Amino acid sequence: MSQTTAHSTQTPEELDVVIVGAGYSGIHQLYHYRKQGYSVRILEAESDLGGAWWWTRYPGARVDSESPFYQLSIEEVWKDWVWTERFPCRDEVCEYYQHVERTLGIKKNIRFNSRVVSARFNDTLNRWVITTKDGFVVHPRFFILAIGAASKPHTPPFADFQSFKGICIHTASWPEGLVTKGKRVAVIGTGASGVQVIQSIGPEVKHLTVFQRTPNYALAMQQQKLDKEIQQKSKRLFPDMFRRCRQTPNGFSFDRYPKSLHATTPEERLLFFEDLWTAGGWRFVTNNYMDIFSDQAVNDEAYFFWRNKICERVHDPVMQEKLAPTSPPYPFGSKRPSLEINYYDVFNQPNVDLVDLTQCEISRFTPSGIQTADGVEHTFDIVVLATGFHTFTGPYTDLKVQAADGTDILEKWANGVYSYLGMTVHGFPNFFYMYGPQSPGACNGPTCSEVQSDWIVGCVSHAMKQCFTRIEATCEAEIEYRRLILELNARSLSRSTSEPTNFKGDLAQYGRLCLEVTDDGYRGFVFSSQVESRALL
Repeated sequence: MSQTTAHSTQTPEELDVVIVGAGYSGIHQLYHYRKQGYSVRILEAESDLGGAWWWTRYPGARVDSESPFYQLSIEEVWKDWVWTERFPCRDEVCEYYQHVERTLGIKKNIRFNSRVVSARFNDTLNRWVITTKDGFVVHPRFFILAIGAASKPHTPPFADFQSFKGICIHTASWPEGLVTKGKRVAVIGTGASGVQVIQSIGPEVKHLTVFQRTPNYALAMQQQKLDKEIQQKSKRLFPDMFRRCRQTPNGFSFDRYPKSLHATTPEERLLFFEDLWTAGGWRFVTNNYMDIFSDQAVNDEAYFFWRNKICERVHDPVMQEKLAPTSPPYPFGSKRPSLEINYYDVFNQPNVDLVDLTQCEISRFTPSGIQTADGVEHTFDIVVLATGFHTFTGPYTDLKVQAADGTDILEKWANGVYSYLGMTVHGFPNFFYMYGPQSPGACNGPTCSEVQSDWIVGCVSHAMKQCFTRIEATCEAEIEYRRLILELNARSLSRSTSEPTNFKGDLAQYGRLCLEVTDDGYRGFVFSSQVESRALL
């Protein structure tokens, strides 16, 4: 695909669909639109396939979903692919994307190095006008964002941040060839990327200081190598497995245990907890008792089992209390759990410190490191910002998605997110997004993406077959869906006191809701047909 810059004298290309993002979501969309004969193109900011995995290069980066579930359900792709590990590393995921290309030949429909800087709906044409940073302009009928919920890195506003003379990097922009061995390193943040970096570089650095605000309830990954022959034999069940993933709360083929903890004896639940822990991965959360997220007492019991497991590995009582507090700081499983291999063991090393930011804040950066509120200056060669992303609405900051009257989508969401089904927005016709605000959150990414992708493809296909040129969610549908989002949040142990960012029901419930909308004649949408005008934009 040519990467030449479009000149103002050229007539912009008109397509049925333009997708932004070449990760799982975008590729799944592209595959199905091509099958139906629609003209479609992906615009991808990076130079190759992979979405977030393309620029995720920090040490120890790997998937937190088990490999059978972390792939596309497209048979042409999975039938000739085998994974080497239960939880694949970043490089293997990137190789999987190249396998997707070799199998499907999708790059011919992708324009790489094409960062979208603006997208505005044109009421006259009933098309979107999309412009990339290099000046390329395209006019699709339908515009689909497949950039996920975490694509814009977050850097806290540290005082004197620019004064540091050493190397300061965010985990989202890790430079190739960076050497941490023998260095004095700080890691700020203990989310998923922080856990993976800490356990990877901890054994080799000269000194490591971890700055933690909230403990991570990390679960034992129980990593293992996979047998090729066993994987091949299991593929006869893959169609059933992928269908089953859509029927469960978290997008895997396994479900919560259909029994209340209160209906068990202490001995029964201890042995059950041990089995789940040994199984590893997300199992201790996803397969636990049915009332773990609705009953605080049950949730607490799961937490204290987890805490005992961590304290068995962490030797120092003070460090135990920092990593696994006696009183749980938030409900167990209410935040997406990270998976660890040797994370907690690192904190037994004499060259590793942990600063509890709830007790001693970062005051400022200095030329040689970081000064904390107690006046201590910590000296570093490298500071790693594992500070996460501006999630859900954050990725829209640089895109300038605008309605026909120029209203930016972030302006619409300034006083609270309003969407319909976590995929469409009133006032923004022919626009869909995936894995974003008010979409399901704590679940297997590929499953959630395909649930949404299939629904969007079905909606677009319905419009195309009926010769509709415009689809738009109603204001009333948005209000009703927001009410559901708030109700689900209020019923959850993990309820947010601020704006809830995602759908806190389970994935199966979400999928049923989407199907109900379709079966009810696309309830909550207005379809219309208008004759196109060739007026200049």
